[in-house]
Amino acid sequence: MSKRHRPAAAAPAKATGEVELIADRAHLERVVQHGIAKAAVSLDIITADFKAMMTPAPGNSGGRGRARSIIALFKSLADRGVEIRVLHAGVPSGPVLQELRRSVPRGVTIRRCPRLHAKAVIIDCGAMYLGSANLTGAGLGAKSATRRNFELGVWTTSSSLIDSVHGYFNALWEGRHCESCGRRKVCPVPLEEPAL
Repeated sequence: MSKRHRPAAAAPAKATGEVELIADRAHLERVVQHGIAKAAVSLDIITADFKAMMTPAPGNSGGRGRARSIIALFKSLADRGVEIRVLHAGVPSGPVLQELRRSVPRGVTIRRCPRLHAKAVIIDCGAMYLGSANLTGAGLGAKSATRRNFELGVWTTSSSLIDSVHGYFNALWEGRHCESCGRRKVCPVPLEEPAL
């Protein structure tokens, strides 16, 4: 039987070494609980969509019970001194905007670039998620099995890969592409930060 026509496995095999395959609900545990929530110094997120997302509170295995919003998680991290940068493409969802209007946590900076479609989460410049999932509950596995997206990505500690993606992130964050951008009509204020 050819590889193309083999029946699909129930879950992708776990890769070993510096790269681990992350699929579907595994995003919640690996990227959110053991990644974002464990940041100690810095957190850089690049995402097309930025929507309200509920995350398990510390000590919650991700089942029913206590949860907190992604903004509350950012605030908790920022209160511990973590510098957080979020670069996204569109207007955050209404619930995210409402929460940010109450108070943008000190240490959290949010910018947008309408051309952005990449997705990555870099934790302390030492671990990274790179894949298809946006910063949303459906993308990062926080929704039920019948409502979450089908997502794939990799988790890595490869310093060369992290450095390359971080360089890409910084080029966008600093606006190095803005001068020659062909989408200035939809982005009159390059890298605007939300006026809340």
